[in-house]
Amino acid sequence: MSHLQNRVSIQPLLPIRLTTEETTNTYHQYPYHTLVKGRIFNGFASLAKWMVGEKVVLIDGYVGVFWEEVKEQLEKEITRAGYAARFHFSSDYLKPAAEITEMVRPDLGEDRSVWGKRTALELEDFYRTDDFYQLNNCKKDADLIVVLGVGAGLLSLDAPLVYLDVPKNEIQYRTRAGAIHNLGMDAAITASAMYKQFYFVDWVVLNAHKKAILERISIIADVQWEKDINWMFFSNLVATANVLGKGVFRARPWFEKGVWGGQWMKEHLKGLNPDEVNYAWSFELITPENGLVFEHDGYLQEVAFDFLMLLQHRQILGIHAETFGTDFPIRFDFLDTFSGGDLSIQCHPSKEYINKEFGEQITQDETYYIMDCKPGAKVYLGFQEDIDRDDFKIALEDSFKQGNEVNITQYVQELPAAKHDFFLIPNQTIHSAGADNLVLEISATPYIFTFKMYDWVRLDLNNKPRPINIEHAFKNLDFERKGNKVQDELIAKPRLIEKGPDWQVIHLPTHQVHFYDVERIEFQTTLALQKDNRCWVMMLVEGEAITVQTNDGKVQYFNYAETFVISASAQSLEFTNTGTSVAKLIKAYLK
Repeated sequence: MSHLQNRVSIQPLLPIRLTTEETTNTYHQYPYHTLVKGRIFNGFASLAKWMVGEKVVLIDGYVGVFWEEVKEQLEKEITRAGYAARFHFSSDYLKPAAEITEMVRPDLGEDRSVWGKRTALELEDFYRTDDFYQLNNCKKDADLIVVLGVGAGLLSLDAPLVYLDVPKNEIQYRTRAGAIHNLGMDAAITASAMYKQFYFVDWVVLNAHKKAILERISIIADVQWEKDINWMFFSNLVATANVLGKGVFRARPWFEKGVWGGQWMKEHLKGLNPDEVNYAWSFELITPENGLVFEHDGYLQEVAFDFLMLLQHRQILGIHAETFGTDFPIRFDFLDTFSGGDLSIQCHPSKEYINKEFGEQITQDETYYIMDCKPGAKVYLGFQEDIDRDDFKIALEDSFKQGNEVNITQYVQELPAAKHDFFLIPNQTIHSAGADNLVLEISATPYIFTFKMYDWVRLDLNNKPRPINIEHAFKNLDFERKGNKVQDELIAKPRLIEKGPDWQVIHLPTHQVHFYDVERIEFQTTLALQKDNRCWVMMLVEGEAITVQTNDGKVQYFNYAETFVISASAQSLEFTNTGTSVAKLIKAYLK
């Protein structure tokens, strides 16, 4: 438990304000973008001061906000300023929890399943609208009327709209503490069940609502701190997003431990909490759960990545904007098994299956780029030539029921892993990363649809069994990805495509199923590249640090292991290696 009773994590909160100067050649856990105009205001007192200049204020926001705390802090500051405010909570007009439970049940699948299906519900469906919309005619019987809570923006009152945001990692830490509930619920359930309802219901509904009220937002605020707030006028976010949409930016990464987690990130990414037992995953760029951090006068404010896409998806995605809309399609994350364990033997669903069963539009096509590994490290990929589907299923089911170990290499190929190897994992492919790897996972954005078949007969970090999904897996596994086909089709064959005096570009071709492709750019000094109206996702996978200069003259620094995005609308780019060794830069882009 952290110092806050309302979150379970030893991971630190985003600092409210910068405390040290940013240094080069060090991984930055809190990358930020300075506002191009306006400022970030700190504290509830500053927000209250702005509010008392209005007659009515609507305060909407995301699930996970501590609404009672926000009300208490604002009321204290408004009273201190000599004004009286009357607060109305939108939650008072929600349908009964039992009714909402029945309403969302069809979207949550089986109780024992970790998956549901993306809901078709709208936020309005959660409210007793006849009663709620009476607030449109509420009496102005105080200096200031405040309607506070999720859905306040559903009202048609002629009033400014404040939006309160909470990062997805903090929502999960609060969930684990039982400090928050799902939308419309009045009691906490297990963290895993709450996450499922967040993913398939609450976040879907609230993201659609966020899009619907976007043009009405006057102020956006970050309330991840329990008794503090940083906020900005929304017009200043729009102005900065206009610049990012034509340039280069980096999301804030966050990190999770896991049963197979390792020690590489703890040792190499300075600033991570060394007291964590391990780090299994990094959310380098998993955009449904990442935020962007903005800065002014040292104050930091995090805003969900969704807002940037809502404001600038055409500039960011270029020729692919019509295909993907406001959904960012590429994912970068680390899988750390250094001195850890093997991942489960797993596969991911076909596009048809993920759409029919879970409501997703694209599926989880992955690749493993080996950023680092110990001698003898392995990757499990594809079937043995003599695979027998029935025998394999019997072995897996027997292991699940009886707790017996499976000689997995009797069925699945075990391949040696070396630094800079690139393994291709199109959907329906059996795979796993073995111990002692640091994998850069380059993938399509979906990230929770993993069908585990075998997990080495182990318990999770809470000494509970991990979910096994043999039936889902066998409805998706491609048993033709076996034998020599694995070497021929699932291991990238690097090909030199461009070369200069001290640079070269190597194509790492992906599988025909993948909608993205990958190149590695290697250079010693400086390299100029032209854009082609495609978005690039990049990471320095070898070397110390680089700079990236865009055609507007802006220069940004990126260090080893940092992920960054170059918008499709960015024009000419100049990369400069600021280290002494060759810089190797991965570039993923849409085909």
